Amino acid sequence: MMLLPPLTKPLTSALLQSLNLINHGFFTRLGGVSTGEFESLNCSRFSGDNLESIQANRSRVKRSLDAGLLFSLKQIHGNNVVVIDGQSDNEKVIEADALVTCTADLALGVMGADCAGVLFADAVNRVIGAAHGGWQGALCGVTDNVVGAMCDLGANKNHIVAVIGPAIQKQSYEVGDEFAARFLKQSEIACHDCFSLGENGQGICFDLPLYLEHRLLSAAVSQVDRLTEDTYADEKRFFSYRRSRHRGHQFCGRQINAICLK
Repeated sequence: MMLLPPLTKPLTSALLQSLNLINHGFFTRLGGVSTGEFESLNCSRFSGDNLESIQANRSRVKRSLDAGLLFSLKQIHGNNVVVIDGQSDNEKVIEADALVTCTADLALGVMGADCAGVLFADAVNRVIGAAHGGWQGALCGVTDNVVGAMCDLGANKNHIVAVIGPAIQKQSYEVGDEFAARFLKQSEIACHDCFSLGENGQGICFDLPLYLEHRLLSAAVSQVDRLTEDTYADEKRFFSYRRSRHRGHQFCGRQINAICLK
């Protein structure tokens, strides 16, 4: 019988680890069963990978979090938030970019391959959330909407903490002048410090994780942690949509960022 590779321990945040009865993980691309461009822990059902491999990978993540069910979305780079409870169908395709719940044993997962996964928790009132934080969703307030949806479920802003997971970092994220100008014009918060000149003073680079941090703090989240791993630069550990496109690849896997109430 063929031995399967062990699941690689996910990255974690000390901020979330300090909370009681909350499991979480920012999973890398390592420790799954997918092959080829999807090697190996690809968890996206919409990536073009073999569905049996995806299901096996998702089962590994679910067991790692000690969860009964794992929920995720067909992400559309918007700001819609879906409430999950014990009656929700985890096989149903839901188009949105964030999830919240106050039900135990249900893991909430969002995918990333340069976009950041943002995990939220109010351990006092037992409400959690997860958001897919690409630039479009960040700009239109997906994290703000998660905070609002959590409060609707009984959370208190004074107790909500949030962690921004691995993402493309500023040094790898060059954008055009038009992007920067439009972003600065449309942003609801001041964010000039999220743009800077690239190496040797050439080009403009965008700091997506810093912008997400600014949005979270502006929404009065009590504490924010930010992991600094660069999905574009670290090919061994992370899928990267931008890197795949730069190399002319047709497909790209997605790593999952997930949280669960116990």
